[in-house]
Amino acid sequence: MHTLASMNFGLSDWAVLGLYFAFLAFTGWRFSKRETSSTDDYFLGGRKMPTWAVGISIVATSMSAASFIGVPQQGYESDLAYLSTNIGMVIAAFIVAFVFLPAFYKRRVQTIYELLDQRFGRGAMQATSGVYMVGRVMASGVRVYIGAIPAAIIMFGTDGLAPANLCIAIGVLTAVGIVYTLVGGIASVIWTDVIQMVVLLGACLLAIVLIAHQLPAGPAELVGTLRDGGDGPLGKLTLFAFGDESRPWWQNPFSLPAVVVGFTLMGVAAYGTDQDMTQRMLTCRDEKAAARSVIGGIIFGVPSVALFLIVGLLLWVFYQQPELWTAAGQDPPEAPADSRKVFLAFILDHMPAGVSGLMMAGLFAAGLSSLNSGVNAMASTFINDFYRPMTPSRNERHYLRAGRAAVVAWGLILGGFAMVCVFWQYEDGQIQEGGTLLTFALTVMTFAYAGLLPVFLTTILTKRGSTSSVIAALVTGFTLVLFMQPIFWDPIVNIQAMRADYAASLETDENSPRPALLGVLDLAFVWKLGIASAVAFAVCQIGNAPRPGSEPAR
Repeated sequence: MHTLASMNFGLSDWAVLGLYFAFLAFTGWRFSKRETSSTDDYFLGGRKMPTWAVGISIVATSMSAASFIGVPQQGYESDLAYLSTNIGMVIAAFIVAFVFLPAFYKRRVQTIYELLDQRFGRGAMQATSGVYMVGRVMASGVRVYIGAIPAAIIMFGTDGLAPANLCIAIGVLTAVGIVYTLVGGIASVIWTDVIQMVVLLGACLLAIVLIAHQLPAGPAELVGTLRDGGDGPLGKLTLFAFGDESRPWWQNPFSLPAVVVGFTLMGVAAYGTDQDMTQRMLTCRDEKAAARSVIGGIIFGVPSVALFLIVGLLLWVFYQQPELWTAAGQDPPEAPADSRKVFLAFILDHMPAGVSGLMMAGLFAAGLSSLNSGVNAMASTFINDFYRPMTPSRNERHYLRAGRAAVVAWGLILGGFAMVCVFWQYEDGQIQEGGTLLTFALTVMTFAYAGLLPVFLTTILTKRGSTSSVIAALVTGFTLVLFMQPIFWDPIVNIQAMRADYAASLETDENSPRPALLGVLDLAFVWKLGIASAVAFAVCQIGNAPRPGSEPAR
């Protein structure tokens, strides 16, 4: 079994990584010199950030450590179908640009949840903010945990995946993220995202060149090998997935119906109801600039995702096509047992001295981007939606100091949840294997999105709803997503045994009916989001018309 014991992270790699962190420290020092006199400056950059920088920041935030490791894993295990999810994301970008952003800019909000206060009252705003913050701690915490895995390995070698060492790595990443976010606010986060996106894409392009250079195959043979591999009509090069007997379309989150419908809902929720993303758009001078930033950012993300998928495809040829190596008279490399470590294994085992350090810098860039943005967004939400209403009539400098304290507090909470993930994933003396990191990371936030999306659609598009129905919709969305998770049913019924029995029944009767419970549990996560959101939207509509004189927030 392949391990990372053969890794060679030498002095030159540490030097490159050290230069990267030194550069971060320098830019952090420069941002600390900027004049910041209000929460509007600290959390929204004075609403004067360049459109192009905001667009790149949006991409960088979505390209987390889970993407750096998880997207190549997706290409390695499957094909190019994940790239087609950008169909739904681009549709979502236009919906957010022309429906959501005008409402946010019209009301001049610092957090998008203030819209709920203006429409329904403080109770609705704080309930929605609370759901967002819980979901963001979970989603960003998972990403920090994923980013800490390679950090722990290069810090502690083969003992890096021990829980104590993973927690130390999480602590280091959290401390760096807190300090950097603390000094300059959202402006430093956006400019750092620009820098880190350059590092991230540079590392990805270099990885493609290095993998292709080491492969004992020319371009034509490489394309032919990819066309012959995989299950799709074009093998590993299949871009649009459909259902088949082994995995019908409603179980595949990257099937064409899922990417058109499900990922449109996912994109609207991510870019229109999540303060982590919308905070960046609100830093633009007006709604037109914000609209260009989100549309341009998501379109720019398409080739970025394609590059990481190409890395995964090349790694599949590198590790899973031994006949190419034997035909060239070479010993084939040993593949990692866990596909989640496939890119990391290549970085540490097969890249030249110094280059591994650059790759790790790209990985840390992705991880820190998620941490920085999440901490700043949660601090902004807490100060404006909870602390400011509780302590009115204080001056802006007081709220600015409170905002910086909130950055520290949320950073510690986020790091704490990442440490919880260590023990959540640790079983029988090792990190649990199986599943894709990408799907796991995408699934986590659906718990919050299933309530947030219908609440904002009700607020912006209708005259219905009330504080009570908003709270009920948030609870309904979260509960239904939980109800459709196997983890909810494991203590009640043996899900694995049920799946095994059903698979055995298909061997004797291909028309054997699927148990109703499995039909719900095996739905792709985007359909679970869609079902929960639809029911929650109906619940939100039950509320009577809001306060007299109010209107849809168009």
